[in-house]
Amino acid sequence: MRTLIDLNADAGESFGRWRLGDDAGLIPLVSSVNVACGWHGGDPATMRRSVQLARDGGTSVGAHPGFPDLTGFGRRAMAMSPQDAAEACLYQFGALRAIADLHGVAVAHVKPHGALYGLAARDAGVAEAIVEAFATAAPDVRVVLLAGPVADALADRGFPVVREAFADLDYDDTGHIIIEPDPQAKPPQLCAEQAIAVLNGSVTSTSGRRVEVDADTICVHGDRPNAVAVAQAIRDRFAAEGVVLAPMSEVARSRR
Repeated sequence: MRTLIDLNADAGESFGRWRLGDDAGLIPLVSSVNVACGWHGGDPATMRRSVQLARDGGTSVGAHPGFPDLTGFGRRAMAMSPQDAAEACLYQFGALRAIADLHGVAVAHVKPHGALYGLAARDAGVAEAIVEAFATAAPDVRVVLLAGPVADALADRGFPVVREAFADLDYDDTGHIIIEPDPQAKPPQLCAEQAIAVLNGSVTSTSGRRVEVDADTICVHGDRPNAVAVAQAIRDRFAAEGVVLAPMSEVARSRR
């Protein structure tokens, strides 16, 4: 079993007076946070609050760019070319980095959100374009992709890729995650069990098939109603098993 892992959360997804998730409760429980950048959720004030919470809690900050789809929260499929996808990620990353710079916080990674994340997992050309764009524009920034063949191939070529698995999402037989348009509460201990399964190298699909997973980071979704309880259960289980949490950049470097 792996004993060094990053636990990340998608957060900063409120918009204006509309509040989503308990960022103040969640962000201190994780080692990395993915902050929405305005296209699927988030706004300048929410981005600032998320950065400040991460700074105060010692949590590593990353950008969470999505499709331009506030109504569908970025979880509806859209057609986007590899170049368009890469530029969309760079644009949103730049907005967050400007706010983070103001508060003396580095933006260490970028993780596509929702349907854009799914597109990168299915379309190697999209994933490659995103990774190559950041390798040129921000070479110190790591790109988070779903653990699997696309991420492995790019990592093998030397790109700074972080492989991700999920504690609170189901998997299909191909190793792809099943995205919930409107996440509901999940039993925290069940999510903790799946996190431990990831550390042991596999998860069980919805049909009962064993799916191999080799991940550097494990995600919890901030818009799940009981996300804080899920993250706490995972942390407690990790502590009991002697698992150490570290930012994803440190975990990825430990592969070498």
